[in-house]
Amino acid sequence: MHEMSLAESVLQIIEDTARKQGYTRVKTVWLEIGQLACVEQASLRFCFDLVVRDSIAHEACLEITEIAGQGRCAQCSAEMPIAALYEACPKCGSYEVQVTGGDEMRVKELEVE
Repeated sequence: MHEMSLAESVLQIIEDTARKQGYTRVKTVWLEIGQLACVEQASLRFCFDLVVRDSIAHEACLEITEIAGQGRCAQCSAEMPIAALYEACPKCGSYEVQVTGGDEMRVKELEVE
């Protein structure tokens, strides 16, 4: 389950930012997670709750925004929304669709004290 390592990475970002900016408590964490990032959101929420215990984010609310997948066909150059990896191009039928968005995960914002 890679969601545990993702949650640990989010906590590391929170703690590094807290040291730099001098805050002592995180109230809300907003994440953007791409639809194609292969992250199980329920598992990530569970893991986040575990890893933030005894940290400055121990009572933080986790808000997740899902980012739609985007792709570009290498054959016909069509750009399209995609819901899953390895989908065929709706315009020409080619499977040479390259992901151009929606495969990322990032901490978008923190509400802190």
